[in-house]
Amino acid sequence: MTVDHRRLQQLATRSAFFIPGFIIACWAPLVPFAKERASLDDATLGLLLLCLGLGSLAAMPISGVLAARYGCRPVMVATATIMVLALPMLAVVATPFAIGLVLLMFGAAIGGMDCVMNIQAIAVERESGRSMMSGFHAFYSIGGLAGAAGAALLLSLGAGIVTTTIIASLCAIAIALPSMRAWRSERAPRGEPVFALPRGVVILIGLVCFVSFLAEGAMLDWSAVFLHEVRSVDLSHAGWGFVAFNLAMTVVRLLGDGIVDRLGRARTVLVGGITASAGLLLVIGMADFGASLVGFALMGTGCANIVPVMFTYAGQQTSVPHSIAIPAVTTMGYAGVLMGPALIGFVAQQWSLSVAFFITAVFMAIIGFIGAAMKVR
Repeated sequence: MTVDHRRLQQLATRSAFFIPGFIIACWAPLVPFAKERASLDDATLGLLLLCLGLGSLAAMPISGVLAARYGCRPVMVATATIMVLALPMLAVVATPFAIGLVLLMFGAAIGGMDCVMNIQAIAVERESGRSMMSGFHAFYSIGGLAGAAGAALLLSLGAGIVTTTIIASLCAIAIALPSMRAWRSERAPRGEPVFALPRGVVILIGLVCFVSFLAEGAMLDWSAVFLHEVRSVDLSHAGWGFVAFNLAMTVVRLLGDGIVDRLGRARTVLVGGITASAGLLLVIGMADFGASLVGFALMGTGCANIVPVMFTYAGQQTSVPHSIAIPAVTTMGYAGVLMGPALIGFVAQQWSLSVAFFITAVFMAIIGFIGAAMKVR
């Protein structure tokens, strides 16, 4: 493979990470419109939003099987196509059943792409001979920032939700079309199983991802609540906690490949877990708003490179084929995103939100040590 072709595959892989981050972020501003259009109450909306996560979880292991049998490219093309078709549909469907059905399809496409793009990224990183996974994952975050900002800007300028979603889908298509030919098409070796239960180090990798994603989900749904209810920050400013977390994570992921090369993967995970834990402890222990923002930024800094390193480990291990390991790790991680906010809410209800954050901080430190001690063959 020539140097130019490798660079093309690297660019195409970055595009593959950007697209689902961009599309899912464009859906976020549409939620209140969908609620009003279908006259949904909060409980019904919550159930419908669960369809997105269930679709993702169901599609991840299936997409791994399909990628092993047919290659990454056809699966990524199919899931990207479903995404760009489903997004405008979410701007017009008007019954709870229709919204739930489209969200199930939308979530399946997002989850399938999330899984297979990591299979592609592992192969591209291995052939490059250097760390690249953090940079790939950074483009998911960049896509999210671009999608949220772009959709919000179009809506604020008076573009309707149908127009906004069509423009977003066209942007995603424009990014995907020149990238598709560099998405990988090789299949799993003949005789290699396309499905098996994960075992050994793959389960350990998945548990680390579960906790890390759980912490990320907690920051998304509970950081503003903590600042408002515990620190008495005005609602108009409470959202800055997640902004600090997300920006820090994005920047550190962009720098992450160099960090991993300098520190090594084990030390990167250890430092990341301890930094994230220290950030949450700062949020809990200091009442000052500025200190809380620094704490959330440290949390994002610490979380940034843990999951990318885990995906690299999943690609390096030899106990389970990659087409099985990557879907398993992706599914366990995504389960953390779905379960995290609910678990935080349960602990907060029983004790307090500060206790919930403290428990999260303890688990972040634990996975730092687990990741550092992990032996991948």
